[in-house]
Amino acid sequence: MSTTLQKSISLAEFLKLPETKPASQYIDGRIYQKPMPQGKHSRLQLKLCNAVNQATEEQEIALAFPELRCTFGGRSIVPDVSVFTWERIPFDVNGEIENTFGIYPDWTIEILSPEQNTTKVITNILHCLKHGTKLGWLIDPDERLVLVFLPGQQPIEMTGDEVLPVPEFLQLNLTVTQIFAWLKPRKSNT
Repeated sequence: MSTTLQKSISLAEFLKLPETKPASQYIDGRIYQKPMPQGKHSRLQLKLCNAVNQATEEQEIALAFPELRCTFGGRSIVPDVSVFTWERIPFDVNGEIENTFGIYPDWTIEILSPEQNTTKVITNILHCLKHGTKLGWLIDPDERLVLVFLPGQQPIEMTGDEVLPVPEFLQLNLTVTQIFAWLKPRKSNT
């Protein structure tokens, strides 16, 4: 369940507040705290970031970030996974990744937690698409499905062995079945 601060504040005021654990998001003048990630959520988030970064980082194509605050379009949200093409990643004068990202992700991925408000998660994905994001995924571990969001289109429900769409900059063939197989880690041979 997300916690809501009742008093409306400005985005500038919100950004001056200390970070919370779990992260808080600023949506329409209100603060909503995300639920604490649980086991399935954490595992899927880790594996998705690793899969994207393994396919893109060495060639400087893109990077996937877990729980990165993105502030744009009057909101400050923290998608479970944010993927940015290399040329859009903000770097400082030392060539290091900036701490603040005042831009939308190229691809946003949300993993539904048991007590999370689905509508709030979907509105964050739609907000991203409205401001330039090319692809959104909503992964529902309980239903074993992925809702795919593309700009200007109806969401697409994907299950089983269907290959999920990924941004054009990425070569990654993942099915819904493969994603949920990550929830059963392999036992070691020792």
